[in-house]
Amino acid sequence: MLISTLSGPVEVSVSSGRLNCSSKMPDSSSSSAAPSTTAKRACDACHRRKVKCIGDGTRPCKNCTSAGLTCTYNAIPQKKGPKGSRAKVISELRETQRQSQLAAKRFDVDSPPHSPARLRQVGLLSMKMMTTCVDYFFANLYPTQPILHRQKVGEVIGQMEQNVEAYCLVVSLCAYMMIQPNMVVPPDAFEGLETPPQPSLQLGHALLQEALRVRRGHNYIENPSIWSVITSFFFFGSYFCLDRHNTAWFHLREATTLAQIMGMHDESSYQTSDLVENSRRRRLYWLLFVTERAYALQQHKPLTLHATINLPTMDEDPAETVELNGFIHLVHLFRPFDDTFVGLWNKARVGCTTEWLARLQQQLTDALPQYLQCTESQAVDLRCSQQWLRTMVWQLSISHGFLSSAAADNAMSFKYPIEISRDLVHSASQFSQQSMEVHGVGLIEKLFDVACTLTDVMSVIPQDQYTFDFGPRDYLNQLTTLISTLRGGQQRYMPLLMQKINDSMPNTGYALPAIPPSLRSEEVYDGSHSSAPTSHDSTPFGSPLSAGAQPFAGYGEFPVTSAIQYPQTTEAGPTSNEIDYITARSHSLATRQTKFETCG
Repeated sequence: MLISTLSGPVEVSVSSGRLNCSSKMPDSSSSSAAPSTTAKRACDACHRRKVKCIGDGTRPCKNCTSAGLTCTYNAIPQKKGPKGSRAKVISELRETQRQSQLAAKRFDVDSPPHSPARLRQVGLLSMKMMTTCVDYFFANLYPTQPILHRQKVGEVIGQMEQNVEAYCLVVSLCAYMMIQPNMVVPPDAFEGLETPPQPSLQLGHALLQEALRVRRGHNYIENPSIWSVITSFFFFGSYFCLDRHNTAWFHLREATTLAQIMGMHDESSYQTSDLVENSRRRRLYWLLFVTERAYALQQHKPLTLHATINLPTMDEDPAETVELNGFIHLVHLFRPFDDTFVGLWNKARVGCTTEWLARLQQQLTDALPQYLQCTESQAVDLRCSQQWLRTMVWQLSISHGFLSSAAADNAMSFKYPIEISRDLVHSASQFSQQSMEVHGVGLIEKLFDVACTLTDVMSVIPQDQYTFDFGPRDYLNQLTTLISTLRGGQQRYMPLLMQKINDSMPNTGYALPAIPPSLRSEEVYDGSHSSAPTSHDSTPFGSPLSAGAQPFAGYGEFPVTSAIQYPQTTEAGPTSNEIDYITARSHSLATRQTKFETCG
């Protein structure tokens, strides 16, 4: 029979009046004869405790049974010595065996489980739901996040029953689609599931928790794969949209760390024969590069990734059908925002100069061509990010006291946010509402930051000079209308923006812009937009589009909702006190946490 031991089982049998053990035993023990009813040699525990071993060698002895110990015969007989405390010996034996069992359990955890079937929640996902989410990703988000391969994703879905990483990747992808762009799940996707039809955000949150729960039982850190990195990125995107910024930052840092463990920051790691995986790994690194820099500016965090590998090209995947120009333009936009800028932004570095900031502003202005040969969703991300980054550089300039009302370079003047807002409003007039909403609250937050900065400037500059021309009041009206129209903006950002306007310009009497009733369905989680796929055809963006619902359809006439009544001032420019006031208020991102906590 088998008797379990500290180091492994020992086979014990009784025949011809002898006790035979398969493991190596000293000659003295193997040569001693014993009757079949009593073992001449005491078991290890009884020998250690110096008590009589009551057993026949075929079953655990009575002492071990009563003490809850494993009965073994492994110890080599030692010379007799002074007797110790039996209770102490029992405690030591129990602790030794407990440590052995814990070590075995740790080994089991470190060994990658190949089947998530025993861990996953049954009846949460259907094949229809998975294919809908995958189709939505490739139709709407893939141009700006080209990190998956459709055929490979199909293979991953086929491995979900046997592979934990495959299961977590697909579930996190579905959660991400339902939380960020708030994809509408068709009713037939719930057929055959135990889960009743529910709003996208609610279901997305349940899927997010499911992926996290299953992943906790799997060691994905020691030997991560590209699936591991993408899963962490989807976790980040989901928590960012849920306004859980500490958790979002944790998963973004987790994704960048896993990428570095895999050597994705090293160009030599891409010298393999798998062209598809190489291309997705390279794009994933640059997507993390851009995302980390944007989030570092929004949340005042440090950087971990740097421009250490080559940019992606169409040659890496000859079968690619989506234009990558937009994605590469996005990398170029964020590339100047390195450790130097982020260190200055976070007040961890000194040495900023007017000339350096002016060059950076010019670099951002020239970064994008007038006509972008890319998809509409790429163009939305590029144009809005460009104006937002110009605002960030202007805020850094004013925080260092480099701005002047008489500056020769408009980028170093107090009125520069008016120009930024003008360009942003003009760009936004070209895009459909759906192409903007697929970017989630990240896009709305950038619009919000530009609007807040414009509000600070408007509070200290004269308004009568814009009486007969489009001016800052029109740009602010358009931005507030856009924010209130986009899903996610009305509830979270509009109250903050209204408070900002009323605090900065208390005599305006500004009210919330009215929005169509069809757009109020966000109050029950879902947007009213369609989840139908959009075209990937590249379009030159430089003039208004002819198709799609456009928030600023009448841009030339500037339709205004709940127009602001601005106080009229007659000064030629901001006074020194007003300059101090705008300097103190304009660095809006520095107090981001405070203003969001105020919103509750």
